[in-house]
Order: sequence, then C-alpha cells, then structure tokens
Amino acid sequence: MEERKKLYRSVDERIVGGVCGGIAEYFKIDPVLVRIIFILLFFGAGTGLLAYIIAWIIVPEEPR
Repeated sequence: MEERKKLYRSVDERIVGGVCGGIAEYFKIDPVLVRIIFILLFFGAGTGLLAYIIAWIIVPEEPR
C-alpha cells in the first residue's frame, strides 16, 4: 500500500518558519526556488507575506 505524502513545515530546511522548506520537500524541489517565488509574490502582487503567514499557521510542523 502506498503511503500518502503530507505537507509539513520543515525542521531541517528552516530559515523563519519552515514553510518554504516544507513545500520544497513535498514537491521534491530546491527550497531556494520556493523562497524566490514567495519573494516575487511579496514584491509583485503583495500576497507572498500573507500566504507565508497563513501557511505558517495552518501547516503543522514536521514530526521528529
């Protein structure tokens, strides 16, 4: 039986809250790319910071 992937905030790839690291681990991409996307959203549309804060609140921390 296949185990389902779950989205968690990363404890290893963390700079502030671990949101970008967790998203990167979920999609198996480089965390720097996710951070760049959040920065572009912040300066481009102004939604990056709001999306990060909401994800920080909603997404649980990775279990140890």
